Amino acid sequence: MTAPIELYYWPTPNGWKITIMLEELDVPYVVKYINIGRGDQFAPDFLKIAPNNRMPAIVDPDGPGGAPISIFESGAILQYLGRKYGKFYPADERARVEVEQWLFWQVGGLGPMAGQAHHFRQYAPERIQYGIDRYTNEVNRLYGVMNKRLADRPFLAGDYSIADMAAIGWVIPHENQGQDLNDFPNLKRWFDAMLARPAVQKGIEVGKEERARQKSLAEDQEAQKILFGQRAR
Repeated sequence: MTAPIELYYWPTPNGWKITIMLEELDVPYVVKYINIGRGDQFAPDFLKIAPNNRMPAIVDPDGPGGAPISIFESGAILQYLGRKYGKFYPADERARVEVEQWLFWQVGGLGPMAGQAHHFRQYAPERIQYGIDRYTNEVNRLYGVMNKRLADRPFLAGDYSIADMAAIGWVIPHENQGQDLNDFPNLKRWFDAMLARPAVQKGIEVGKEERARQKSLAEDQEAQKILFGQRAR
């Protein structure tokens, strides 16, 4: 019997991408919690798997050729799992390009911009209105892009795919980004459809109890120092 996939994880929008995918695939996996507010991401053993000191990461004991493989970066993990199991990442080149465009749109745009909106709206020690406006407006623009895209198709690439799994976690905290989904009816329809999926529900619940044991990041100054003051090591 093949050993389960090891998932190095903390319950955040980036972590949820992979728990959702694994739940959708219905494959066995074991969670190794990486408490990013306590600095677990800098442990030497973890850095051997994820040299960018970021979660999520996986170790698949049954990698290519039957040998273990470790993978970091959420988009790369989603692509790997999609190829391995032949689901949610089509083999047809045109369909695959559609998925990849929207996956990288999330990785390069929606996630980073929403993250900056969270930072300036919730965590910055000084209220910097320029930063708040800059990133709140950019997230609003990106929501508008999604809303237009979803006007004539149920999911970002047409069929449900890893692109949707990548994006949903960053739309869940829309209120913290200063956004109202009622302004984006197509996006809201997609959002409701995504949250109705049992695997999505299960994926975003993974580690909820672990996170509940911690202080709110907005109140945890030690965690803020670890997360927001990083320099080269």
